[in-house]
Amino acid sequence: MIDKPARVLFFLALAFTLFMMLQPHPPRLVFEALGDKAEHAISFGGMALLARFGFRRAPDWLILERLSFLGAMIEVIQAIPSLHRDCDWHDWLADTIGVMVSLGIIRLFRPLKKA
Repeated sequence: MIDKPARVLFFLALAFTLFMMLQPHPPRLVFEALGDKAEHAISFGGMALLARFGFRRAPDWLILERLSFLGAMIEVIQAIPSLHRDCDWHDWLADTIGVMVSLGIIRLFRPLKKA
């Protein structure tokens, strides 16, 4: 089954996301040209995708709630002056939208899987 590999990838993506978002000067990524909000949405959308396949019994609302809360906590931590990062609620909103879009796309294709 896909559960265990997806869980491993989810936790790797989570660790990478935390590393990138909590570094004072994170390394540049390919997605940087798309803008900061797109980076947030792509990161959290990817984690939502991995969470959906890794934790199949979890309802969508729980994945949304947990990842959205994670995004909010990252923004709170980024408010620490010594990190030299900006706390921006728009980043949290982009995180949450990325999760919602990923879960929505998966939900659109879910009926096709049963046929």
